[in-house]
Amino acid sequence: EPPPPPPGYELDPALEPQVTILKRGTDTVEEYRLNGKLYMIKVTPSSTGIPYYLVDNRGDGNFVRYDNFDSGLRPPMWVIFSF
Repeated sequence: EPPPPPPGYELDPALEPQVTILKRGTDTVEEYRLNGKLYMIKVTPSSTGIPYYLVDNRGDGNFVRYDNFDSGLRPPMWVIFSF
C-alpha cells in the first residue's frame, strides 16, 4: 500500500485514469480514460497472451498501434491546447 500524501497535498480524483476491462470474444480489452476521454487501449489476445496497445498520441482520436510499448525512447507528448 502506498504511503499517505504529505500534509497539505490533496489527491485529485480527476487525475486518476478510469480503466474499463472488457471481454471481446476471447480477448481482454482494457480502455483507459482521463476526464472521460479515451487515450489508450490495451488488447491482450488469448491466443498469444502478448498485449499490444492502441495509443492516441495527439488527442485527435487517431490511434497508433504499439506492439511493445516499453521499448525504445518515447518523447513526452501532451495536449497543450484543444478546442
